[in-house]
Amino acid sequence: MNIEKDYIKLIFGLKLKQARTNKNLSLFGLAKITDLSKSYLNEIEKGKKYPKTDKIILLSEKLDVSYDNMVSLKLDNNLAPIGEILKSGILKEIPLEIFGIQENDLIDIIANAPAKVNAFISTIIEIAQHYNLTRESFFLAALRSYQEAHNNYFEDLELKVLQFSKAFHVNIDTKISIEELTAILIEEYGYTIKELVFSEQEQLGDLRSIFVPKSKTLLLSLDIDEPQKAFILAKEIAYNYLEITERLYTFSWIKFDNFDQVLNNFYASYFAGALLIPRQQLIDELNLFLSKTDPKPQEMIALMSGFNVSPESFYQRLTNILPKDFQLKNLFFLRLSHQIGADTYQIKKELHITNQQEPHANEMNEHYCRRWVSIRTIEESLKQKKSHFFDAQISSYDNSKNEYLVFSSATPDPFKVDCIRSISVGILITPAVKKKFKFIENDSIKKQIVGVTCETCAVKNCLERASPPIQLEQKMRNENTDLIVQQYMIKFS
Repeated sequence: MNIEKDYIKLIFGLKLKQARTNKNLSLFGLAKITDLSKSYLNEIEKGKKYPKTDKIILLSEKLDVSYDNMVSLKLDNNLAPIGEILKSGILKEIPLEIFGIQENDLIDIIANAPAKVNAFISTIIEIAQHYNLTRESFFLAALRSYQEAHNNYFEDLELKVLQFSKAFHVNIDTKISIEELTAILIEEYGYTIKELVFSEQEQLGDLRSIFVPKSKTLLLSLDIDEPQKAFILAKEIAYNYLEITERLYTFSWIKFDNFDQVLNNFYASYFAGALLIPRQQLIDELNLFLSKTDPKPQEMIALMSGFNVSPESFYQRLTNILPKDFQLKNLFFLRLSHQIGADTYQIKKELHITNQQEPHANEMNEHYCRRWVSIRTIEESLKQKKSHFFDAQISSYDNSKNEYLVFSSATPDPFKVDCIRSISVGILITPAVKKKFKFIENDSIKKQIVGVTCETCAVKNCLERASPPIQLEQKMRNENTDLIVQQYMIKFS
């Protein structure tokens, strides 16, 4: 869709419809006084057609609107936000096609109910400003919705990994070596790979790799460990094998220029995860683990260590396999970050399959529940000075009564000084889940009543509470006030 031409057509259509309704004319009535067909006028109002000059003059005369006003791109104040949205080109940014929506569908919606759409758009803008949502935040939210809509499982990418392994004679039943991944990039795709000390440049301290497209040179940080290096190499293979050109050149990302880069970054990451953690091998390993009646934490760590990946990549891969192959579709993924010495924990990444599971990110600077195993693993890793601390917990949410079996791993953040992060996957406990997880009733798994944030939590006598329940107390005050108001309404009616 040519957004510039469609913008002009849509603005004219909105102005025509506004002028017609101001004269209390129906489309039939306007057609009658102009001798233009009703269907033609309808196409104009929907932004699908732009009339020739003689037709504009005719419409202006019959509607008592000046020609200059009709062809002007300036909208009345009540419709101005719609004009700003359309003029900004945001329709180019919104990845409508991945949700099965055509751009013309959106045009029709705007044309048919401009005042309501205007109010909706204004609300979205206000919310975005209030929560300081960036363009990148919008893109990432759209990507999460796309993942969740597909239960975070993409059969075409799984097949591509199998096709790749066959074409390159890569045995995915064994741990793929750094040497093999490197050889494929150099010999098949003409890469030059160099390792540098990124930390010598303060601005590059958070980066793991930089790809220089002109010379096909991959610069790797010497500070990365083997699993991180394997993931970066596998991701570069994905970009080439999937023939992706619209891509990011740094890992981690610095900025996204468009949504295609966000989506392609996800595709390459998914491919890399599926290559390093083959689906069938993970299914077999998980079945063995789930058959245990009293597994130990070190057994889960050993399971993860069987693959050449970081704990985060492993947990991400669980969100692909558990919904598809174990029919566990009510789950969440969280990555928490904690700066040593601070009293705050931040959710840096989240994903919710099927429903908006608990817990979830809060943008109000509230304190996440200190009873979460995601936080406890961080605290214990600091106390015990372990490079990888794993634990599990059954979390029972006080507000909803939902229970989740949560696995969590805490590790030092290799690219942030004095920073610890935890990766967690939580599975909603149902009768079917209890059958699959033989150890779920085992007393060795801690059961804990939890909330989302301290400010909204109703749990009494919580020793771990980091803040009083101020939001909950305000809500209760409002409810009590409303109750008394209703009593007065009855008394004096």
